[in-house]
Amino acid sequence: MHGKCRKGPAPSRLQTFFFRCCGLILREFFSVDLVRKHVAGLLQLSHRSSSQRAGIALAIGITAASHMEVVWAMLEHLGHDRFLGSQDGQGSQGPTPRGTVAMGPALMLTWPPRAPLPTALPPPQQQADSSRHWKRVSSTLLLCYGQMAAQAKARILPWVDNIASRMVHHYSCSSCDSILKTSFLSAAIMLTNALQWEQGAQSYKFTQIPELIHCLLCILQKEPNFLATLSRQKIILVISGLSSLRPSLKPMLKSRILQTCLQSLYQLPPTETPESCLPPPKSTADVTALYQKSMQALGSLLQSFVSENKSLDEVCFLLQHMEPWLKSDRSHERRRAVQSIALLLKCVVDYMKLTEKAVPSVLGHQIGLLMLLWRDTDEATQSHSCQSVHLLLQLLLIQQKGSKAELVYLNKVRSFEARPCRALETKFYYMVKALDGTLTVAQHTELILTLLHGLCSHDHLSCDLASHLLLMVLESHSIEPGQVAEILQGLFQELPGIIFKDILQTSMKVVMVLADQHTQEMVEVMLSLCHPSERQMAPLWKALATKSKLARKVITLLYTKLQLRPALPPIRQSAQVELVSLLALGAIYELLYVQEYKATVRWAFAGILLGLLTQLRYLFELGMADGLTSYQEDSLEAKPLGPCRTCLEALKGLFWTTNYWEVFAYLKLLRGWELFQHLETYTEGVTLLARAMAHYDCEVKAVLGQAIISLKSTKERDNVVAILIITEFLNSQELTQYLSRKTMDDFLSLGLNNPSQLVRAMSLVGLSSTLLHPKKVVLLRKRLAGLLDSFLTPQCPDLVGLMEIVGDILHRLGAQGVGAISLRLAQLLRPLFEDQQEDVRGGAIFLYGDVIYSGGKKCQQALKSHAFQSLVPLLFHLADSCPAVVLKAKFTFLRCAILLNWEFRKQLFSKLAWGHGLGAESDIFMCMVESNFGKCHQFLMQACAYLSSPHRNLRRTAMKFIGGILQDYFLNLCCCLRKGDVTILRNQFETLKEEQDSVSRKFYQTFLEDVVELSQLVTQ
Repeated sequence: MHGKCRKGPAPSRLQTFFFRCCGLILREFFSVDLVRKHVAGLLQLSHRSSSQRAGIALAIGITAASHMEVVWAMLEHLGHDRFLGSQDGQGSQGPTPRGTVAMGPALMLTWPPRAPLPTALPPPQQQADSSRHWKRVSSTLLLCYGQMAAQAKARILPWVDNIASRMVHHYSCSSCDSILKTSFLSAAIMLTNALQWEQGAQSYKFTQIPELIHCLLCILQKEPNFLATLSRQKIILVISGLSSLRPSLKPMLKSRILQTCLQSLYQLPPTETPESCLPPPKSTADVTALYQKSMQALGSLLQSFVSENKSLDEVCFLLQHMEPWLKSDRSHERRRAVQSIALLLKCVVDYMKLTEKAVPSVLGHQIGLLMLLWRDTDEATQSHSCQSVHLLLQLLLIQQKGSKAELVYLNKVRSFEARPCRALETKFYYMVKALDGTLTVAQHTELILTLLHGLCSHDHLSCDLASHLLLMVLESHSIEPGQVAEILQGLFQELPGIIFKDILQTSMKVVMVLADQHTQEMVEVMLSLCHPSERQMAPLWKALATKSKLARKVITLLYTKLQLRPALPPIRQSAQVELVSLLALGAIYELLYVQEYKATVRWAFAGILLGLLTQLRYLFELGMADGLTSYQEDSLEAKPLGPCRTCLEALKGLFWTTNYWEVFAYLKLLRGWELFQHLETYTEGVTLLARAMAHYDCEVKAVLGQAIISLKSTKERDNVVAILIITEFLNSQELTQYLSRKTMDDFLSLGLNNPSQLVRAMSLVGLSSTLLHPKKVVLLRKRLAGLLDSFLTPQCPDLVGLMEIVGDILHRLGAQGVGAISLRLAQLLRPLFEDQQEDVRGGAIFLYGDVIYSGGKKCQQALKSHAFQSLVPLLFHLADSCPAVVLKAKFTFLRCAILLNWEFRKQLFSKLAWGHGLGAESDIFMCMVESNFGKCHQFLMQACAYLSSPHRNLRRTAMKFIGGILQDYFLNLCCCLRKGDVTILRNQFETLKEEQDSVSRKFYQTFLEDVVELSQLVTQ
């Protein structure tokens, strides 16, 4: 028989027949020695051809059916020699594979003694021949182990782990080539088939399955990237069979199986690949058939995983590994992935009953990924993605409500599909509605987060679909309050990655819809995301102002959170509450400068004002005023503002952004904002601010109402701010339109019982006001008339004190005014502008600003005329040598401009407050002249008087002013000046000729020609 087997190339079938007969004969032998002798003979045959190796393995496998121990010992001996031979021939091939099973002592005794190791390496040619020989021997051994498993039948289970161990060992210890790979795969197929036929295999606990699968995955990874190979389908089927055995595979191994199998199939070229790219000599038909079989094998593998663990968790586990392929940039990869999912889910719904109830939140994410394929460029992908979502919904309904609910759902779907008009948008709507009613809160959140991530796609079509679906989900009012934080945080993280402008606009609409439904939660989360001053927060806040009603709710909530001020003792334990208050403050400060909130801030002006004033007092009480006084307005260095500075800047910004700039200017030019920088002067600041508001009728009605509410508060800081505002508002011209005298008397009387001494004192001041006691008006006016004569007294001992008393009377009279006395008082104050004493000049200029507003309607026009005549003196005193006088001159000059209703009043204030140098001087000059066009000749005549002023600064300012008018308005002067005016001008001008001051002489020389020409033109 051995002779027949040794003969040269014989027909394969005949050779196989001889080997089979040999095995059958040896199987029936009773003599162990004879079996050992003939098995040794078989193993000494040539291993060169594949048919010879297969025949040897077949004979040995059949023999092992009756003589397993003997055959095993012989194969172990040959394997031992193979290992030594391969070591001598090519060196070690790597570490022994993990999981190799050791043989027992009985088998070890059957091994013949080991031959001594050679002392020198063989020549290179002999070395190569030895390597090829032992590779073939390893291939034969692998086939032998496979045949032993196939022929063992009922005896397979005691030997299966040893057989598998040796298969892994021989594959791992040899350099892999196509022969070894094919032999290992054939052996694995035989082993798997044998186990599938064995009834006890399902209850047996195998130990070598993971190692076998690792080897199979290594083979699969090395498969060529052709659509059709003979091994790919077989490997996946073997892995599928092995995965159904006990114990169940660990998740890590499952993950590797899925990753390797999916990559091996999904990364293949598309089926539309030209024939030139196919492996020869396959035809297109053969290739398509083999590829489809490979995909079917993958489907079987996925189904086997679910059948082993019949739960929704397992389904999600499988889908999780397909996510990278669903998001692939290649159309054919997405199509293959979603097709596999659809087939798997179809099988699970139709043929499997999930026994374990589970609600994995990741399912929402996976549904979201499938929904994002509803507008894929490939129609098959669109169809399968829709089908997959339907099937997942069925699974959820079955698990939640049973098959009856599933039947209702299916009927609804069929009814919808049968309608003649099946617009895509309508289809999306019904799907979203079904999802809202089926998904858990966690799943629903994951779905939304996935759609949010879809907004960052580089494909506009996909982004548009994501934004559209997102809006549908949110507009269905299915969002729970607990979802808001996670959704908004997800959107905030995705915003920087959105590249399309229209998608960004839609995402802002998403913010608006979400805030419209859950405003409070939205504001809380936005405050917690990052500091309100961060740039990326601006779009979110703007989105909340899309609707006026929503914007009002947002501002109201911020104001409410601003009031969360812990009491002083437990402040450290309430750091979080304090933080919320400061964040709300920061948000209000930022929103003041957002155009979209302008109308809303105006609506909430009173609440914001009282909130900021009390917040600043609260921060002083906490000792958080560090860095408040060191702030520099004109610094270009961007530094984060401290809490107190933020509050003060917000207070200033409230008036500036709501166009109550006159109030802002009132305090700015009197350095009133600086009073808010210290707790000691805080009440003076509030008083001055309230006085300016009353003077310019700035939201008096609303602020008064808010102050009355604060007066009833239990907090002292609220009471202090309220009473300071109310007492100043008593001087407002419009107050009696809002509250009766009796009502105001009642409110002020409540303050007399307040624990705060300041509140009680200010209540008394209010109760003694002229508004509540009209008879005082006559007495005060008489007193004022008597004081006017004191201004005419030569060398009045205390002009400054006198002006302070007059100013206090004017303030107490308030809206009542002083009538005609005001004009006389203005006339008395004007000469004092040029007084030698700085205090007198400053006091007269400051008081003049109050006087021109105190005449009432009857004297208003006369006071305007007087104010116009005072413009040049006030302008020149902007260059006064005393800084305090300069500041008061700016203040009164601006008040005159407001009284005269100049066109560029706000721009004038900016130059007065922040302007420096020649540029600012030129702008103020232009603003004054252009606002009084046609009257520049009057300004010229007023300026001439200052050419002989003893104050050098005023004299030089007058020169600049006269020079500017002569240069820019010469023709206007020619038309408006009279002969007498020109005579006065020349006389004043000639005095400069004799001046010792070089600047005066230079001015004379520069403009002499202009003055002479002007004189000639006017006198003609």
